[in-house]
Amino acid sequence: MLLQMKGITKRYGSLTANSGVDFSLEAGEVHALVGENGAGKSTLMRILYGEEQPSEGRIYMNGTEQSFSSPSDAIAAGIGMVHQHFMLFPSFTVAENIVIGREPKAGVTFDRKAAAEQVKALSEKYGMPVDPWAKVAECPVGVQQRIEILKVLNQGAKIVIMDEPTGALTPLEVEWLLKAIKRLSEQGISFILISHKLHEVLDSSERITVLRDGRVTGTVRAKDTDALQLSSLMVGRELVKLEKKHMVPGQPILDVQQVTVRGGKGAKPLLDQVSFQVRAGEIVGVAGVSGNGQSELLQAVTGLRRIDVGKVALSGQDVTGRSPFQFREAGLAHIPEDRYMWGSAKEESVTDNGLMGHLRSFSKGGILRKSQIRQTMADWVRSFNIKTGSLDTKAGHLSGGNMQKLIVAREMAHGTPFVIAAEPTRGVDIGAMETIHEALLKRREEQGAILLVSSELTEILKLSDRILVLFEGRIAGELTAEEATEEQISILMAGGEQR
Repeated sequence: MLLQMKGITKRYGSLTANSGVDFSLEAGEVHALVGENGAGKSTLMRILYGEEQPSEGRIYMNGTEQSFSSPSDAIAAGIGMVHQHFMLFPSFTVAENIVIGREPKAGVTFDRKAAAEQVKALSEKYGMPVDPWAKVAECPVGVQQRIEILKVLNQGAKIVIMDEPTGALTPLEVEWLLKAIKRLSEQGISFILISHKLHEVLDSSERITVLRDGRVTGTVRAKDTDALQLSSLMVGRELVKLEKKHMVPGQPILDVQQVTVRGGKGAKPLLDQVSFQVRAGEIVGVAGVSGNGQSELLQAVTGLRRIDVGKVALSGQDVTGRSPFQFREAGLAHIPEDRYMWGSAKEESVTDNGLMGHLRSFSKGGILRKSQIRQTMADWVRSFNIKTGSLDTKAGHLSGGNMQKLIVAREMAHGTPFVIAAEPTRGVDIGAMETIHEALLKRREEQGAILLVSSELTEILKLSDRILVLFEGRIAGELTAEEATEEQISILMAGGEQR
């Protein structure tokens, strides 16, 4: 056995994040680690990578007990980690990022040509093509992930931990990555995949270990299980089947007319004459390969980006050129696509993050009503099953999925006629996904209008009444829920013709 973790327990004061966890990994194996947000997956892997020290338990590599006091110790033992949020230097070249810490020298100076040649040979060896001379900032997300993988392989990793590896990838990038992991495992590299996407886990791994509340609830072979069994092991109950009621849409709430956002000098428009409506009691989904205008559209209809041509109206009120605050005042709630950049303040408490945008609702004469605030926050934590030590815990200490649930609870509580839900379930577990989907459908039944932007086609197909596909800043096609298929959407996403 290449790796064994035995009886791993990790306590933070009164909180037990891992309790007596056993985990093993064979050479050349792909082993998935799944569980709800806050189940202890990331803590267990941080212990393996030397970022945390176990309160109890032992780690063995090839039968020899190991102690990792830092990531440097883990790297020296052949363990590498690709974090969910990449640890790259955007202004450096691909080669500079991959060889960092192990730079080839010409005398006493860094030999950039030798580094580029080294990276070229490495990428060819592992079948992961990259341009050594490209700046990382200019590389798409999928290529940045390849850079991270090549970086840990260059450090001599025989075990690669990948945290939510497909969370920000397009369907084509996901397909490429899973094939690459399979190829690398055939070359003897072992992988531990932390993931919430059960269909990907079932397709790509040999074994799957499930954590719930810090304990192992099962380790199963992928070929002997299915998504239903894994879901039950993860959440301890059978999931409720999502019920999407038939609705007759009402009046337009969002009206976007001929909106154009220009690119740089001589570049194509980022948005090119985009027109659509979202009506009361309707969810309109927006699909597209990353970089085809989704982010610019979100920014244009929230007041975060200036519109060069066209008009945006909310509930009949022209809000073109208004500030984000004025968009909010006109009836907008916004679940942002990046929960950390746009949706939260990591150094502030759970309560303070929940208060964002609600200050006037919880104050009288300029004085905050603290008892009402704490009661409301406690209600949100309970109804959305947000796992937190207390309401005073820093938001940055929450798992990504629990941070997302807090943002969704906060935005849905505004009760606005229009909601933008951008990547609402990115990086959340199947139980949290169920909670968030139910909240969106409930708002739809209350005659709310929802614009759903998601890179997950299954989510788009499950929730949307109509689907718009963006390609190079234009609407390439519009499909009703009844006629839409994953194949049709994929063709439009690639610039093909609507059938």
